[in-house]
Amino acid sequence: MNKTIRRASVFTLLLVLALLVRATWVQFYDGKALADDNDNRRNVIETYSQPLGNIIVAGNSITGSARTKGSDLAYQRTYKNGKLYAAVTGYASQAYAPTQLEGIYGDLLNGTDNQLKTVLGTVTGKRADPGNVLTTIDPAVQKAAYDALGGNKGGAVAIDPKTGKILAVVSTPSYDPGQLTDANTAGAAWKRLNADKDKPLTNRALRQPLPPGSTFKLVVAAAALESGLYENVDQHTRSPDPYTMPGTTRPLRNENTSAPCENASIRVALQYSCNNVFGKMAVDLGQDKVKAMAEKFGFNDDRLDVPVRAYASVYPSDMDKAQTALSGIGQFDVTATPLQMAMVSAAIANGGKLVSPHMVSRITDSGGDVLKDYDDSADTKEIVSSGTAEQLQSAMETVVKDGTGTNALIDGATVGGKTGTAQHGENNSKTPYAWFTSYGKSDSNGKEVAVAVMVEQSDAARSEVSGNGLAAPVAKAMMQAALK
Repeated sequence: MNKTIRRASVFTLLLVLALLVRATWVQFYDGKALADDNDNRRNVIETYSQPLGNIIVAGNSITGSARTKGSDLAYQRTYKNGKLYAAVTGYASQAYAPTQLEGIYGDLLNGTDNQLKTVLGTVTGKRADPGNVLTTIDPAVQKAAYDALGGNKGGAVAIDPKTGKILAVVSTPSYDPGQLTDANTAGAAWKRLNADKDKPLTNRALRQPLPPGSTFKLVVAAAALESGLYENVDQHTRSPDPYTMPGTTRPLRNENTSAPCENASIRVALQYSCNNVFGKMAVDLGQDKVKAMAEKFGFNDDRLDVPVRAYASVYPSDMDKAQTALSGIGQFDVTATPLQMAMVSAAIANGGKLVSPHMVSRITDSGGDVLKDYDDSADTKEIVSSGTAEQLQSAMETVVKDGTGTNALIDGATVGGKTGTAQHGENNSKTPYAWFTSYGKSDSNGKEVAVAVMVEQSDAARSEVSGNGLAAPVAKAMMQAALK
């Protein structure tokens, strides 16, 4: 073989090898990337080629699947009582990425989760029958919260303190997830919902932290008792009234100017929501001790999954003493979600122990076999001692019996709570946020519940906005439904 032929043969062989390498690369690497691409229409066609698995509340499916007409997608997602459960389910859309439980358990619900694969399915590549998501939601508590919030803009959460099961997650105004399921009509609904000034797509229960106002005083009181600053809730504090914040000439005033707040005990200070007491207490403790207690309750946790990822509630750092005083009454840069404040009440109600909150009980395969049990795997952490929890329970019960939270009283139940009215806007120029967090314990059947309600906006006059007036009735309705 002469040199020219030999060179041509080698060059041709190299070309063949290059083509083989490229073909292998496309098939096994680029092919997978293309198959997994969100814009690959085949994925959407495959996802909706059969009915999806369901999200279940109290044994009943609140989702379904319906046959489509005139589409290459055989099925589309449907919802029962969509507005009621939107903050739980989210949406599974042919046009947009799924959210909430629909997004977290998307692979389980469409049958592609590896936990669903059988040996035969692994060999053949056949998609498994979809699984189901069983929630912890109590439909009676969910409806009570939704109905009680009514036309107000706000959010509410209820938790079983003993188990960590989330019994209700409500955000208003809500939306119908079914508006977003059909690719042909979802675009218009999407534009309308996003243009709505009330932001119905925002999950106010889990994902919109706002200043918690005086409900945060429970955290400061817990820090004071745990640190030994005060021995019990009936010991007089060192709290002048008015209290001028350090480094300023600005007094921290009380809403009720005739309340007995000067040197008031923690019980009386919670009963009348004395700002001077808790502002001074936060300064006396120092921001580090308050922050440490807040973080034990769950503040500053940016990985709080229930399993939906909740936005972090924030207790700030690097404050001066005046800012620390404001943080002690749930203002300055302190923010919280209703979930977070429900966790505070749940821990106090449960003897100082917080069971990790979760709104999914189990996930199963199509035959009902349990793939994972979240109830059995819930963690329990001690937040405060049982003695501190008992002290705080006693003081919170005084708030409801004889203080600012009387609208939460329930016959046949022991109720403890804390109101909050958080300033909003520069120099408190906008309508305040109304808060209420509480627990209820049935006197007859042993049931317990912890709740938190935030009313962001209502039709009430500004002078009528208060935690007791707007938020406590919602909490009462939720507690009544949970304790039956």
